[in-house]
Amino acid sequence: MDKKIGLFWLRDDFRFAKNNGLIEATSNHDQVVVFYLYKNDSYKDQEAQKWWLSKSLFNFRKKLNDLNISLEIVETNSFKIFFDKLIKKKDFSIYWNKVYEPDYLKFDEYLLRNFKNKNIHHKRLKGNVLNDVEEIKKSDGTPFKVFTPFWRTAEKYYVEKIPTKEKKIKKCKKKIKYFNNCIEPDKILPKKNWFKNFEKIWFPDEQRALKELQVFIKERITNYSEARNFPNIVGTSKLSPFIKFGQLHVETIWNECIKKKSRTIGTSKFLAEIGWREFNHSLINFFPHMLKDNYSKKFDKFPWEKNSEFLNAWKKGLTGYPIVDAGMRELYSTGWMHNRVRMIVGSFLVKHLLIDWKDGEKYFKNCLLDYSPANNVAGWQWVAGCGADAAPYFRIFNPILQGEKFDKEGEYVKNWVPELKNLSKKFIHKPWEFNDEKFRLGRDYPYPIVKHEEARAKALNAFKKI
Repeated sequence: MDKKIGLFWLRDDFRFAKNNGLIEATSNHDQVVVFYLYKNDSYKDQEAQKWWLSKSLFNFRKKLNDLNISLEIVETNSFKIFFDKLIKKKDFSIYWNKVYEPDYLKFDEYLLRNFKNKNIHHKRLKGNVLNDVEEIKKSDGTPFKVFTPFWRTAEKYYVEKIPTKEKKIKKCKKKIKYFNNCIEPDKILPKKNWFKNFEKIWFPDEQRALKELQVFIKERITNYSEARNFPNIVGTSKLSPFIKFGQLHVETIWNECIKKKSRTIGTSKFLAEIGWREFNHSLINFFPHMLKDNYSKKFDKFPWEKNSEFLNAWKKGLTGYPIVDAGMRELYSTGWMHNRVRMIVGSFLVKHLLIDWKDGEKYFKNCLLDYSPANNVAGWQWVAGCGADAAPYFRIFNPILQGEKFDKEGEYVKNWVPELKNLSKKFIHKPWEFNDEKFRLGRDYPYPIVKHEEARAKALNAFKKI
């Protein structure tokens, strides 16, 4: 055992299973301190996630206490300043898991060089992916730009790997403190109280994540391929926030899914969603410009329109299109939105309102508990038509038909847009055709902010410009 203190830098790793860095630290040291660096400005546009992070820290700390490991939260304005100060101490060894975002991986290089120069024992380990980003490339060494061949290669590569031996976290001899002036998890909570509703829905903790995974596999995965399209039923896994914060490792999901002897189409479809996550991480690392700009450069000429009135109506769920409004209200209320509906509301913003996808991406970033740059940016660019392997630009979701097809009885809409709850299914997705004294458009529910046919024609015209 190394007599030095083992430090583990916690990021998106709120789990004991497959937490490589923490396992390594407790294997090598009698005394281990887990530290989380809370960088003020990194969460300034991610209000919903402040709640999930605060709860994750609180719940994880309780579990670590049982193993005599303390979790310390250090507030900082700069990772670099923090580590430059830490390196002078030299009384520690340090471990961390990779986060597969270009800025984090670049900063890792800086740390690896400095720890090596100062002769500080350090180890960076694999993070929450099936395959490391640089492992999956085409035979000519270039990155994939299309999902299907990427996933075929990635899946084969992963299946053929020699599985690593499962190690467990060890209990430490005694609990110690290491950093000064630490903060409490509740200091991170968002100032606005809107997250109160989250507490009725979510419990950010590894045990809960594993339980939810088992329930999903047992009850819903077989029909996942079909059921995932209908927002009025629970047909998806709802595991995305747990994956983002690392309460669940994607390898755990993989292993649990394949324990089911007969691989159904539902299982394959669900694992392909993990595949999309891997693909998105590959994209942002090989084409980092897409985090801020269009992946496809020809979209730089697209004539987006600035319209704060339309943008606000979209954010508040007051566009006059029931399925769009239901989705936006579900997002604000729960910190999550059904995946089919994400595509519908995204398409509506970009193609019906001609508002830049970056405005939608920014709002999702602030409201989504499962926000990750790779998935959010790639998802928005897919919808806008400017991403890799994106939906073609002329594919414009018709919000009326999407509603009628995927929310036939209007149950989803009535749940989130209660002012329409007395409309029959004939009118629920086009309330402007309904006429009745008890319900008046413009008074009880807004008129549509644009007409579908006109907006569609205008969008197709705009796309011709590029």
